Amino acid sequence: MLAVTKGDIMAHEVSAKLHTKVVANKDLEVIVKTSSTGKLGTLLISKGNIEWLPRGNSVNRKRMTWQAFADLIEGKGKTVRVKKAAKRKAAKKAVKKTSTKRA
Repeated sequence: MLAVTKGDIMAHEVSAKLHTKVVANKDLEVIVKTSSTGKLGTLLISKGNIEWLPRGNSVNRKRMTWQAFADLIEGKGKTVRVKKAAKRKAAKKAVKKTSTKRA
């Protein structure tokens, strides 16, 4: 069971190894780290499934189909509103204007 609480660790660094634009024969690797505990693990994304390789464990991966992942995230994931692209662009322009005025 997945439970998210206020005290959960937030990832502070996420890096990806992109081998190609489209996931074909090689997995997309996403390394997840925190500032306090270091590496949490590696997320491996492929055409057929998604896998989690926990820190310190180079043998046993946790594998899930894309349908099972969708069911999990829809059932247990936190709902957040998506900002519209126009609002994001306006916010970026406003930040740009204020930073150029100061210079």
